[in-house]
Amino acid sequence: MFSSGFATSMPQVHRQTARVDWRVWLGPLRLPFLLLPLTCVLLAAAVVHWQSGAVNVRLLTLALLGAVSAHAAVNALNEWFDFRSGLDARTRRTPFSGGSGSLQRHPELAGYTLVLALGALALTAVIGLWLLAHQGRALLPLGLLGLLLVASYTPVLVRRPWLGLLAPGLGFGPLMVAGTVVALTGHYSTAAWAASLPLLFLVSNLLLLNQFPDVEADRGVGRRNLPILYGRPLAARVYTGLLVAAYGSLLLSVLLGWLPKPALLGLATLPIAAYAAAIVRRWPNRVPRLLPAMLANVMVNLLTPLLMAIGLYWA
Repeated sequence: MFSSGFATSMPQVHRQTARVDWRVWLGPLRLPFLLLPLTCVLLAAAVVHWQSGAVNVRLLTLALLGAVSAHAAVNALNEWFDFRSGLDARTRRTPFSGGSGSLQRHPELAGYTLVLALGALALTAVIGLWLLAHQGRALLPLGLLGLLLVASYTPVLVRRPWLGLLAPGLGFGPLMVAGTVVALTGHYSTAAWAASLPLLFLVSNLLLLNQFPDVEADRGVGRRNLPILYGRPLAARVYTGLLVAAYGSLLLSVLLGWLPKPALLGLATLPIAAYAAAIVRRWPNRVPRLLPAMLANVMVNLLTPLLMAIGLYWA
């Protein structure tokens, strides 16, 4: 299936997209969303810097490339699966959800998108193997789980509501942050796990809120998530609870001495999060009203780990 699909699409790609600019070819990667792994890796580097006073730039560069390629693989696989299922044709697209629309505008790029996704996944695996060879076996469990999450998220996990809710946060929080720390140092640390906890809840919330506009479309292709199963109002309460857990975990980590006090700089995004929660709780069923909350949600996810990293560098 893979070979024939790619072979039949490539001649069309050459004929029909000769004048298409690079943004179309890179569209399935959802480039603006690739800022998230950058902030996660910077947070991990800040943890290492706080603990040891130095960061290996070569290892950090490889870890960052692996994290970005893993996220790119998830995005491209999601684009390909949603195009094949017909989901994106039903979706009410927003700037924050519903895919890039690249394959709806250029369906001849479907085979290319699958190859792009598998290539990004292969690059992630190669980088992981190199780091494993040079930094020891401690990275192996996180690496294998990370690859499994990337490959299974769209075809499997989105049909299991609670696993689908926690999988994004697990990937960008404990796996990416703690995994980068292991890639840089060769061992685990309590500070790495503590720093990853806010992202566990925040990134899960990022995907949860982005599911609100797609309830009807997702239900039509057999997806099962919290807004579909329990309704948007209950999902809005879960959203608020995850925000409380994110900021509470950061505060608790500092109180327990797992992270230094300057890491509390991450709490500076709390007003933005409260603004988003207020909108989501008030208008869970009115998608146009949710757009400012979705923007605020993205800001919280990008700024919180960045501010935590700045605090750790100051510590």
